Amino acid sequence: MNVVVIGGGPAGLYFSLLLKQRHPEDHIVVHERNEAGATYGWGVVFSDIALSFLEEADPAFFRKFTAHHQRCDYMEVTHQGVRVPLHNNHFSRTSRIDLLRVLQEACAEAGVEIQYGSRVSDPAELPDADIIVAADGVNSEVRTRLAEHFRPSFDVRRNKFAWYGTHQLFHPVSLIFRETEYGVFIAHAYQYSDALSTFLVEVDPDTWHRAGLDTATEEESRAFCEQVFAEDLGGHSLLGNRSNWFQASVVGNEHWSHGKVVLLGDALRSVHFSLGSGTRMAMQDAIALCDAVCAHRDEVPAALQAFESSRRDASAKFQDAARRSLDWYESVDSKMHLDPVAFAYDYMLRTGRVTHEDLRQRDPEFIARVEAGGYHQPNATPAAV
Repeated sequence: MNVVVIGGGPAGLYFSLLLKQRHPEDHIVVHERNEAGATYGWGVVFSDIALSFLEEADPAFFRKFTAHHQRCDYMEVTHQGVRVPLHNNHFSRTSRIDLLRVLQEACAEAGVEIQYGSRVSDPAELPDADIIVAADGVNSEVRTRLAEHFRPSFDVRRNKFAWYGTHQLFHPVSLIFRETEYGVFIAHAYQYSDALSTFLVEVDPDTWHRAGLDTATEEESRAFCEQVFAEDLGGHSLLGNRSNWFQASVVGNEHWSHGKVVLLGDALRSVHFSLGSGTRMAMQDAIALCDAVCAHRDEVPAALQAFESSRRDASAKFQDAARRSLDWYESVDSKMHLDPVAFAYDYMLRTGRVTHEDLRQRDPEFIARVEAGGYHQPNATPAAV
């Protein structure tokens, strides 16, 4: 089988690796528009649930993949200057560069051909391919070219974000909420190496304008955010790397494939990073697509339909959770009056996927604090806490 993958991110590389391992005779080429070693961003985070899928799919790769990960078993919500720990929330973090390096090396060892600096946007350029996997990101050029067939949807959200790094090490996955004269600023921070943490800043558009960030340069924005979170950064600076402000867009597609072309990763569906599940979903989709292709070797349309059938429900549930999470962050100013424990409790219930009893099983000490404070109302919705 002649397989062409457009995009050398986690989804495209992992699919290529799995398929080549199971069918070494297949010719698999990955076209990556960036040069080798080029990347942006800081770290990525996986929950233990996410890692369990990877271990089951390929134990040998899993060991290499997690060899240099930073691990923690709790998260922390900082509100009104008070840190509230939430135990038994297990996470594994690594740099995006290391994630891609491990995947690239594993693909090369397996015999996958990766062509760097190769930009392909039109599937018509690949007439000899049996399957074309469009894994070219949230702004997919392939999806745009074939939009009338895929029928994509875009839910552009209101809050503004900027990615930074810092040498301040946030061992737990940390959510920090700071009130300023302009409005509320939020930081999503976590350590991903011995020396660096990701530090993602979020702010609503009204606060962003009042603070003058709409006209600030990249360097001015970085310096401003560094001052807002000075107490949390402990004297460390924020580090920029193409750290321009952007808005989150939840991407979906009515159809996942067209002919022999199938979407994968963020080109198919984006899951907001407030859930920490985007890379997980992309790599789980890669496993499912590989399984479908292997089960229907001589029937490509059947393989692509089997892939969609196996993953559409999970995709819909995660995107619904992502929207609920985004709604919570976009209305956080109405919750800033809450006691730190009540605030953390409200946060944990924001998607509707975690219940009071789930939290009791996970962290009985935290729930004891919630109940002692009278924050839990059994007949109320989470937002009424």
